[in-house]
Amino acid sequence: MAKNQSDVYSISQNFLTNRRLIHSLIKKAGLTARDTVLEIGAGKGHITKALSASCKTVITYEIDEKLYEKLKPQVDANVRLYHGDFLKCALPKFPYKVFANIPFSRTTAILNKLTQEDRLPQGMWLVMEKGAAMRFCGMPRENLHSLQLKPFFECRILYHFRREDFHPKPHVDIVLLELKRKEKPDIQPAQRRAFASFLYLGLKDGLYGPRSPLTKKQIAMALRAAHLPPIRASGEVLYIQWLCLFRCWLEYGR
Repeated sequence: MAKNQSDVYSISQNFLTNRRLIHSLIKKAGLTARDTVLEIGAGKGHITKALSASCKTVITYEIDEKLYEKLKPQVDANVRLYHGDFLKCALPKFPYKVFANIPFSRTTAILNKLTQEDRLPQGMWLVMEKGAAMRFCGMPRENLHSLQLKPFFECRILYHFRREDFHPKPHVDIVLLELKRKEKPDIQPAQRRAFASFLYLGLKDGLYGPRSPLTKKQIAMALRAAHLPPIRASGEVLYIQWLCLFRCWLEYGR
């Protein structure tokens, strides 16, 4: 029998229940009484209640109707609790931050929604699988996901959890990924699609492949003019090199 949407979310959810740890992480993230915070997946409300005690306003979504109905009478007045699928909801039109233990099976979709629309959050702290967090940070090497994030966000793993911090215990390592929005982005928001197209072409066959967006001569000259090292023999390209070559591509093309 096919699973409904709430089943999909529930299967991938491991609840973080250590109240002391949750408050410590909120403090580590630097969230204050001035902040409006978006939470995705209220679950049993452990994070929701901690955010409510520390922040000005909490906007939180829960797709599971039973969890929503149970939590609804427990939240404070500064919590806006919604029953629904976050991926189908509009993002806030005012400045906001994100702190959430997201459903692991929807990690990429959630991060795409938060980072590829016009209303970017000021910062995000997301509980997720370590492997996914490393990919978004560009470790061990840059990829399409990390390269699309880095023009707008500083990314790092802020905290490594113990599996015992969750119920039920996950079968994989879990971390807290921090993404802080840059005061001045490396590219303009209007250039986001062009940058994605450039990355797709460059990653598909390699920058020295037949369908590369730049010629070998253009690549060498652009890196030299920017006082950057040539591309490594392994073919690995650093983020700063991708950025340099994208600017060259915008100006000259192939």
